[in-house]
Amino acid sequence: MELTASNLVNLSAAASALRDEFIGWQCRLRRQAMREAGGRPSEGMCPSALDPSGVTIADAITVLLARVDADTIARTFEFQFKRTHDPLDRYEKAVTTLAAEYYQHPRNFSGVMTALFGAGSATLDRLVDRGRCVLAFHQFTHGYRVPCDVERLAPDAALFTSTYWHNAMFNPNLPPDIAVIAFTPDWVHASRHREELPL
Repeated sequence: MELTASNLVNLSAAASALRDEFIGWQCRLRRQAMREAGGRPSEGMCPSALDPSGVTIADAITVLLARVDADTIARTFEFQFKRTHDPLDRYEKAVTTLAAEYYQHPRNFSGVMTALFGAGSATLDRLVDRGRCVLAFHQFTHGYRVPCDVERLAPDAALFTSTYWHNAMFNPNLPPDIAVIAFTPDWVHASRHREELPL
């Protein structure tokens, strides 16, 4: 059975509720990562990627949550990046910005996710060739399986530029030739699971 053909098909209201629950969970993980881990991505921010038949494409991909105001976010990070040449200053500014209001309001996020790759990445090629994947998230007792359409973004797209400048704030050595993928979730066929902690 294909992973995208879940036995549990959410109704419209249930799909919306699952989307909102997932975005809220991701925002909490990301606030915690910024405030307590210096911005290092946690396990729940780095899903594995499976193709529709269940074959692993990648064990872990660091994904960003797309803001609905991606144009504004891109300009903000670009300004912060260019105002200093000190990588540490950029890093600290990014953590401060993201730890404050950025993830405070889940409604500011669309549910779409993005990831940046080197243009020659084998994972990039496999994702783009298949055009669809399942992102499997897990941290502590929470887990989500989110089928997604995969799209390679044009360099002038708002989500491309916001993803690029976000990553540049944390990594001063981004390769010049990069690609950005958008993962657009199919919430109707997404699912969540919780594991009971052992006694």
